[in-house]
Amino acid sequence: MMHYFHRQVQLWGEETQRLLQDKKIAIIGSGGLGSSLAFALGASGIGEIHIVDFDEVSVHNIHRQIAFKVGDEGKNKAEIAAGVMRERCPYVNVVAHDCDFDKFAAKGIDTDLIIDATDNLPTRSRIDEYAKSVNQPWVYGSVEAFNGQVCFFDRASFNDVFKITQKGPEGIAAPIVMHIASLQANFALRYLAGLSVKKDYLYYLYFSDEGELITQKFGLPTA
Repeated sequence: MMHYFHRQVQLWGEETQRLLQDKKIAIIGSGGLGSSLAFALGASGIGEIHIVDFDEVSVHNIHRQIAFKVGDEGKNKAEIAAGVMRERCPYVNVVAHDCDFDKFAAKGIDTDLIIDATDNLPTRSRIDEYAKSVNQPWVYGSVEAFNGQVCFFDRASFNDVFKITQKGPEGIAAPIVMHIASLQANFALRYLAGLSVKKDYLYYLYFSDEGELITQKFGLPTA
């Protein structure tokens, strides 16, 4: 097993890599962000990954949902993404859940971290409420056009930061989806490996009119 994870072991040693085998996470959503998270975290050595999505693959989404290919239309996204994880790494137990977040939460499955890969504010609000109820952090990520946001929520309240609406995302470019997912995955791996993580800071990334990548960060109220 250590040979498979050799380059990661070079970063933090065999003991930390073994620690990851005892960790459990949930990825809520397996579309754009969830697909990229499946690639980034599915072969990282995390012992158990639950991936949750009730939706089916649609052809107009495949360009940014890298776990899927033409021919997967009509299949459950969570099942396909879980299959990708299993193919890439034999050391992870992946469980697909064909349901929405509320039904998953009702199952009472213990995890160490929840990662948001959804596309709407109401579901993220419920993730935050659930995470607080079980005293667990979660990683938020969102994308729209060429912009994205990431935050490792611990004590801060999602509802206090965002006005909850039913507004859906507009157009999305595929590279920003992968970029935001990679930042989420880095937060997740650092936390699960016992490394320091900057918590309750919202990072906002966007490209200027000149094509320059701008990153802003905002400390969130925790009281």
